[in-house]
Amino acid sequence: MSLEHITKQLTDLEGKLPPVELWDPPYCGEMPMEIKADGSWFYMGTVISRERLVKLFSTVLKKEHDEYYLVTPVEKIKLTVVNEPFVITHWRWLEDVSPAIIELTTNIGDKLLLDNEHPLEINKAGDLKVRVRRNLYASIHRNVFYQWAEIAEIVEDKKNQHLVLNSAGINHILGKI
Repeated sequence: MSLEHITKQLTDLEGKLPPVELWDPPYCGEMPMEIKADGSWFYMGTVISRERLVKLFSTVLKKEHDEYYLVTPVEKIKLTVVNEPFVITHWRWLEDVSPAIIELTTNIGDKLLLDNEHPLEINKAGDLKVRVRRNLYASIHRNVFYQWAEIAEIVEDKKNQHLVLNSAGINHILGKI
């Protein structure tokens, strides 16, 4: 299976988010492709520098159990994801919205809101993550985390103090103090 072959299959889908959750093609093996912890994509040890190609591949990324695959209607190819497939690299408060809402941007340009559908969660390693789509998550870039820590409020419950961000009327816990 080659990168060019997959790219050709996906070209017709560009601009749309394909329904990969409905596709169950046969498994075609593993590809020497890896998504590093910083969100960069590598093929055969070389970074994929074409942003458009990374965005295209990200639309057909699927997670089944703890494994990641690129899925087309006719084939499923396993790849390696070091941490989470995406990284939250930017954020901003949406103005003139009540309650206040934080808009997040991933390393591939996806925009989402920090809300009930996309809450802060903790991954297996104990790091913060946000669901981007389906069961695919983004880790939080260190700079974003530090910016949030500066503006977070301290909230106490019966046992602990937490750093909390309120977005969309929901308290999102950054961590315990």
